[in-house]
Amino acid sequence: MRINLIFSSLLLCFLFGTAFADEASLKKAIQANFPGEKIESLKKTPYLGLYEVVVGGELFYTDEKASYLFFGHVVDPQTKQSLTSDRLQQIKDTRRISIDSLPLEFAIKAVKGNGKHKLVVFSDPNCPYCKRLEKELANVNNVTVYTLLYPVLNGSVPTATSIWCSADRLKAWEDFMLKDIPPTGKDCETPIGKLLQAGQKNGISGTPTLIFADGSVVPGLMAAEAIEKKLGASSAK
Repeated sequence: MRINLIFSSLLLCFLFGTAFADEASLKKAIQANFPGEKIESLKKTPYLGLYEVVVGGELFYTDEKASYLFFGHVVDPQTKQSLTSDRLQQIKDTRRISIDSLPLEFAIKAVKGNGKHKLVVFSDPNCPYCKRLEKELANVNNVTVYTLLYPVLNGSVPTATSIWCSADRLKAWEDFMLKDIPPTGKDCETPIGKLLQAGQKNGISGTPTLIFADGSVVPGLMAAEAIEKKLGASSAK
């Protein structure tokens, strides 16, 4: 009886060990296709023997040997519901970036009201949605906004450089984003390279991207009312 119990335990450990080894090999094979990128999640799905992979906030599927990569949606034919969309929403809701891990010393800082709430925004000066976001932020009170220049669009680096090199960076930023007044700053040493690295490290794939005090991440445009509600909720945690 004892021998059987020991054998069963050894077999269980062997099986789990094999599963972990296979997963490690699979992860290594996937990583070869995404050098420099972090594999955020790897898990086996209950359908077709596929594995779900998340890299840079993007979800795709692969087989057990990473021979093929499948991009698209898995749909439940009974409910017509996209299982992929459900998972993407779960990933979005649970994603966190610690504000303290970001290079806030290179932010353009704006204190509104008492500034008690914190909000970090990765923003591109030539991004239309970033400009619309600035108009929404103008109506948000009691928040300190840390804008991290993130010029990922073509032609944005010179504009971001000119804003950073202005005598009054905040005024130059707000003038350009809200009034379309071009910045007049000359060339100088900037932290733009470091900000781009920080964004890439944290999987910031587009602008604007908002990060709240609890680390929650919201990509895209938000209305002022939604921002204020989120600020209150994140600060309470």
